[in-house]
Amino acid sequence: MSVQIIKNASRIFAVTAALVLTATVAAASGGGGPALKTQKWSFNGPMGTYDRAQVQRGYQVYSEVCAGCHSLKYVRFGNLLDIGFSEAQAKAVAAEYEAEDGPDDDGEMFMRPARLSDALPAPFANDKAARASNNGALPPDLSLIAKARVGGADYVYTLLTGYSDAPAGHEVAEGMEYNAWFPGTQIAMAPPLSDDGIEYVDGTAATADQQAKDVGAFLMWAAEPKLEDRHRTGLKTMIFLIILTILFWLVKRRVWRDAH
Repeated sequence: MSVQIIKNASRIFAVTAALVLTATVAAASGGGGPALKTQKWSFNGPMGTYDRAQVQRGYQVYSEVCAGCHSLKYVRFGNLLDIGFSEAQAKAVAAEYEAEDGPDDDGEMFMRPARLSDALPAPFANDKAARASNNGALPPDLSLIAKARVGGADYVYTLLTGYSDAPAGHEVAEGMEYNAWFPGTQIAMAPPLSDDGIEYVDGTAATADQQAKDVGAFLMWAAEPKLEDRHRTGLKTMIFLIILTILFWLVKRRVWRDAH
């Protein structure tokens, strides 16, 4: 009886493991779609850090290409200091925008130059205005997009470089674009990147592929700005646990050295 129970338990375990593995593979590939184009990111791994130059280029791509439709409501101008901007540079960027403030002594709201403490401005006043300007589609806020999508920065890169002509027999609705990596394969956003569509401040060749990588890194930073702190904390914790384990082992040997 006990042997049969063990066999049945083994079968159940094997089936469960297979189902979990299948689900994991499906999730990693975006829910059954084509596999993502994985990139070598500087922030991957337990010791990963953000490439400040790349993240700054990614901000330039966002500000010149994406900001016309997509907001970054959880990022403030002061956060640009964390990616290598000087205070003067961040203030100069903020000064290009206005922020609502008030009320004043008369109880009226007013506009003033943006400060480091202000959030990056949204391109539209509200969702209805955004839909009206985009043929009914609502451009998502990009603050957390790299964490909200399976694959993170790989998903952003793959989506931006995944536009192509629809395969034969695949009908694309009017005003939509074919992208095999977007759910349903039809996306309202036209291909946003093109070779030399912008001119990088640091002189890097602005190919569409490079822009997709850079904005992918920037959006990963926007979604997880404390990633480096988390990695450092994890490393310190592991070192502490290793030292503590060695100390416990030495104490155990000393306490039990006369035991037989």
